Amino acid sequence: MAGLPKPADLPATLAIGVRAGRRFLGDHGSALLLLFGGVLLPMWMFSELADDIREAEAIPFDEPLLQFAHALGREGFDRVFLFFSAIGYDRGVVPFDIALVVVLLALRRYREGVFAAIALGGSALLNIAVKQVFARERPALWESIAPEATYSFPSGHAMGSMSLALVLVLLAWPTRWRWPALAAMAVFVPMVGLSRVYLGVHYPSDILAGWAAASIWVVGAYLLTFRRHRGPWMRP
Repeated sequence: MAGLPKPADLPATLAIGVRAGRRFLGDHGSALLLLFGGVLLPMWMFSELADDIREAEAIPFDEPLLQFAHALGREGFDRVFLFFSAIGYDRGVVPFDIALVVVLLALRRYREGVFAAIALGGSALLNIAVKQVFARERPALWESIAPEATYSFPSGHAMGSMSLALVLVLLAWPTRWRWPALAAMAVFVPMVGLSRVYLGVHYPSDILAGWAAASIWVVGAYLLTFRRHRGPWMRP
């Protein structure tokens, strides 16, 4: 048939295809990996949790993990988790978000500053909107030492801390600060999430949904902001 390679030409054709594939992966492999791990997988996780919440189905691991966390309660843990809960949002994350954007813009790193502003500010607004859509009530298994009155799903603390962590790691990745940023956030984000479960003001599924939603939003903003550039701090 006209247009099809002859059998003798197949090895050369395959070699050309392999080279083209390698070039494509070399140019776009990191972006594809980020898209898959930072957007598609979290989107699947969030949709699975959201379906259960929408249909008012109990998520099997929620109550057992809450009861386990409550059984750990003691004064020393109270102080630790109250601290992480406080810095996980209005006393830590929010002021740091604002300061980060201001510093980036003051340094005339406008692309990085716009990315941080969209990722962090948009995440906060998205959390408020999604809470209203699902209107999930907070856990009421015991009287919390730090009660909350707003809706539960997804967790604003989990979403805010993960958004900040992803912004810092993505901005730091091309620099020598990548591993310190990753190590610090690998401790900070889980501790904030655990604090909300320990205090009894969020279901574990609220935390997972907050992390997933933050990843979708921040990584999506990153891929759009730097789609025509090699990454933060680099010239086009």
